[in-house]
Amino acid sequence: MNDVKNADPKRKAGEQLPLVFSHDAASGRDDLLISERLAAAVSIVDAWPAWPSPVVVLAGPVGSGKSHLARIWRELSGAVDIHPEPSSDAAVAAAAGPVLFEDADRLGFDDNALFHVINSVRENGTSLLITSRLWPMSWPVSLPDLRSRLKAATVVEIGEPDEALLSQVIVKLFADRQLYIDDKLVLYIVNRMERSLNAAQTIVERLDRLALSRGTKITRSLAAEVLNELGNSEPAD
Repeated sequence: MNDVKNADPKRKAGEQLPLVFSHDAASGRDDLLISERLAAAVSIVDAWPAWPSPVVVLAGPVGSGKSHLARIWRELSGAVDIHPEPSSDAAVAAAAGPVLFEDADRLGFDDNALFHVINSVRENGTSLLITSRLWPMSWPVSLPDLRSRLKAATVVEIGEPDEALLSQVIVKLFADRQLYIDDKLVLYIVNRMERSLNAAQTIVERLDRLALSRGTKITRSLAAEVLNELGNSEPAD
């Protein structure tokens, strides 16, 4: 039995790997795979503009789905991306409408600039969505007034994706490429991979490219090769 069925008639045995090979993965609200750990974050995005506070922070590890939800909210609200720095016009943008600040803990920010953004949002009845790997209380904030504003924000935590969600994501990513993968191979990958949505994306991309370059189907041995290259070891018995 083949591990994966190739549904694209254009894919032929011996086909060479194209120099540029991209796929448009479905990433809208209807395509979002919701698990228990993501439910609260999805609910807060869907509830906009009836938020419990004008500032919402989505906090979770890399690959937990924050960026996907941020994109959905940006499309829903028409939000503008900002980066609160001394020379930016972030506060002006916040006065005009919803704003989005992604990766706050990684990109960093100016305390005064973010303080003015939050004040602008509160005074003008707009909204601010912030994504971060860490909770706001863990950010290196030295301005007391900003720390006070952040305490009033609504913080929603997103946990690491569980096995069930990762399995759904891998199936979906292959389906986006018109490939339909065997359940046993999905389980094999999930049991050995890093627990993140980014890892799932990387594994599927590498498997598809490797299979195309070799003119073969995606099998367990091919998956093992990719997983080993990514530093994923066999699970303990």
